[in-house]
Amino acid sequence: MDVPLYNRDLSWLSFNYRVLQMAAGQQVPLYERIKFLSIFSSNLDEFFKVRMPAVLAINKVLEKDPAAGNDEALTSDTLREVLQEINRQQEEYGKIFTGSILPALAQKGVTLLYKTPPDAAFTAATREYFLTNILAYLQPVWLNGSQDDFFPENNALYHAVTLIPDNDPQALRYVLVNIPAALKRFITLPSGDGVFNIAFLDDAIRAHLSYLFPGYTIQGCHSFKLTRNAEMDMDEVKGDILEEVETLIRKRELGVPTRFLYDAEMPVQLLQFLAARFGVADNEKVPGGRYHNLRDLADLPMPAGWNDALYPRVTPADNPAAAGTDYLLNLIQQQDILIHLPYQQYNHILRFFNEAATDRDVQEIYVTLYRIASGSQIAQALISAARNGKQVTVFVELKARFDEANNIRWSKRMKEAGVKIIYSIPGMKVHAKTALVKRRRGYEWDYSGLIATGNFNESTARFYTDHVLFTSHAGITREMELLFLYLQSREQPDGYRFLKFEHLLVAQFNMISRFTALIDREIAHAREGRPARMIIKINNLQEKGMIAKLYEASLAGVQVELIVRSINCLVPGIPESANIRITRIVDRYLEHARVFVFHNNGGEETYIGSADWMNRNLHRRIEVCVQVYDTALQQQLKDILRLQLEDPQHAQQAIQSYVQNIM
Repeated sequence: MDVPLYNRDLSWLSFNYRVLQMAAGQQVPLYERIKFLSIFSSNLDEFFKVRMPAVLAINKVLEKDPAAGNDEALTSDTLREVLQEINRQQEEYGKIFTGSILPALAQKGVTLLYKTPPDAAFTAATREYFLTNILAYLQPVWLNGSQDDFFPENNALYHAVTLIPDNDPQALRYVLVNIPAALKRFITLPSGDGVFNIAFLDDAIRAHLSYLFPGYTIQGCHSFKLTRNAEMDMDEVKGDILEEVETLIRKRELGVPTRFLYDAEMPVQLLQFLAARFGVADNEKVPGGRYHNLRDLADLPMPAGWNDALYPRVTPADNPAAAGTDYLLNLIQQQDILIHLPYQQYNHILRFFNEAATDRDVQEIYVTLYRIASGSQIAQALISAARNGKQVTVFVELKARFDEANNIRWSKRMKEAGVKIIYSIPGMKVHAKTALVKRRRGYEWDYSGLIATGNFNESTARFYTDHVLFTSHAGITREMELLFLYLQSREQPDGYRFLKFEHLLVAQFNMISRFTALIDREIAHAREGRPARMIIKINNLQEKGMIAKLYEASLAGVQVELIVRSINCLVPGIPESANIRITRIVDRYLEHARVFVFHNNGGEETYIGSADWMNRNLHRRIEVCVQVYDTALQQQLKDILRLQLEDPQHAQQAIQSYVQNIM
């Protein structure tokens, strides 16, 4: 059947708008609202770096052939609709910030000087800070001079300064002054009146430009930033992948412009000059306010003792099974364990790797790493394991967007310690979150497996919701070993079709066929008049084939509950989706888990794993999902999903209480 689809970019923007709504919510603590403004800005920057280039490119195609984009819900109006939605959201952002956040700060005795330079009372303080801290970082670029090869750094902040020479009043000079990213964006100013005063770094520079340009009159100063295409074509990587990815990282900073965000008060003459100089097209010009990169609001200084301005501090609960054992690897041999992050301690995951690194009987360790924490204790444990004489094999995905450099750095450190490093498969990403430990027991081996919905990353584990399964299930762990043998080959999946997975669902091998069969089984139950229901929780829903199966299930009478955080291309409110309910949760933590529950006429089956239902996940990545066999653990997952479906706005608070009481 023809598959109705909702445009994925507009869907993503609707998710980011939901983030913006959190900043407007009076029930959210004040500084948490400011953090949501920061997240919104950061998300929008990434949209222009990664998604907007495709929108612009497809728009050019559609101008020539309006029917070319039908399969992806794209029309010749898509670019206009995207830009209109972005402009609408940015206007609302400004209203929330100036009309709600700034007055709320002022009521609590905090003054953020916004579009207002520090007055005379702060002149001495800002002058001293400028001369001793800022001046060393400033690198003016004279655009009318010899620096014709200059091109703004990606997403860096600049003042475009218009100067008039004192000896030639008819002449104009344009100079760019960088706003240094190496310095804190906000300056706390001394005050004796009990008010906490904060100035933008931008304004401290603006107020003292005369130090840089003696002999000139400053006619104007207007900020801007240039965002460039940051998507890298990894399909072309065929040689030394480490060297080529490092080269591509450098090239990314020189990508073509996708957005020229400028102060809306910038004179037309200056705007046209800069656009021509930097090759900016008309549809890439985006008017904005005086301040850009407001993701820096996450670092806004806060007076001491403002506990009510933040979410209440929560100590993650111990997993009762893991916390009650002296040796985790032994317990895994006796029972499956399921960790719910960030509601439960991440220490249990760290302990798994630490025990494997030091257990005398552990001989082999296998891990897939997608986004490695900058100070990764897990990577350090793997280094220690190798130095302790264990055979450690780590698949490092060098193509994890925006984490490539950090992953390269850790892969080199691990390799120096004796870890066997397997790099990316050409043309494909390994997004699976898996680890396997083999331990010798006399003449036999025992296996301890770890399969997660999120990365092995201690930093993101503090605010990403995920599930982590420890298991020694013979079928699962043997198939994990086969998977790691395949990954070491770095070959394309087509050459390994003989790998037969029964317990694992592995993208490129059996994932699509297994999910399709599970949906078909629900459809069969519905057509026979039996209860039929599915709960699918994922980050993104975009793959056309899976959307078609969901429509088919809905038309057959299957009750479908979707929890989709971000992109959702399934169209609600049409006949094909009459039995589908879609829920989106945006709250204190980032919903990141992927969970799949199939009713099966009462014999429910529950799966967790790394895979979203997107083209890239199902067709261009190695993903792993697994059935949770333990009935008590299945019930925990279903209880958490129930809380999310019953009251999405308060679900995370309810889950926190629920997890605290798991025995």
